Amino acid sequence: MWRFAIIIFLALSPPGFAQEKEIGLFAPDILKENGFLQFLLPRFSLKTGIRVVPGPMDDADIRLSREGDGTELMQGLGATFFVSLVDESNPMAVRFFDWLLSDIGQRTIAQFRVNDTQVFTLITVAAPDKANVIFEGDIVAGEALSFTNCGRCHVIGPRNRTQGIGSTPSFGVLRSLPDWQERFATFYARRPHPAISQIEGLTEPFDPAHPPTTYPLVLTVDEFNDILAYVATIPAADLGAPLVVHQ
Repeated sequence: MWRFAIIIFLALSPPGFAQEKEIGLFAPDILKENGFLQFLLPRFSLKTGIRVVPGPMDDADIRLSREGDGTELMQGLGATFFVSLVDESNPMAVRFFDWLLSDIGQRTIAQFRVNDTQVFTLITVAAPDKANVIFEGDIVAGEALSFTNCGRCHVIGPRNRTQGIGSTPSFGVLRSLPDWQERFATFYARRPHPAISQIEGLTEPFDPAHPPTTYPLVLTVDEFNDILAYVATIPAADLGAPLVVHQ
């Protein structure tokens, strides 16, 4: 009886009821090989909870190309890249398309660097200034999450100043670095975090053949945003004036 009821429920459920918030993206191999997609896609996912999965053209809801098909997006690597919306009926694809062409999307593209050199120049808007990124989230919740999860290795503040691992930089030291936003926003992709960290709906599941060697850090996208919002309020550590070398 229960099995029959479940079958009826699934049959009557609206399309997409059990589907994940996920869209497909086709992009030239060069954008995968140079790390651009790994840099770009998590930032959209963090804001929206929509996962963008690179794949073949036949499965794509959004397409990036160099063939002049679509809307001009950016220039670099000796080419002009275009973005086209393949499935206009998919609201998640429309949202990603609009984000790429929005001010924040364009700023994100311009922030991508290889060997500290900007890779792409923008076409639709002017290049971004150096204003700090503003993270949206619950600062109070982010503070609690930081001490509970990150405080196992990092010194977060005076409350756990004797509990961090000596070789691990404190949050204050990390905040003093010029690229602190980038470091915190992509921490899960930086060693050793990929082996012990999961952000639900954003990172790939742990490899069953190589399970975490310690208790894993598991966050939702909202919790991750809360931590980023809290980190933005932490004062940078004063590391002193630059050394002066006398001749």
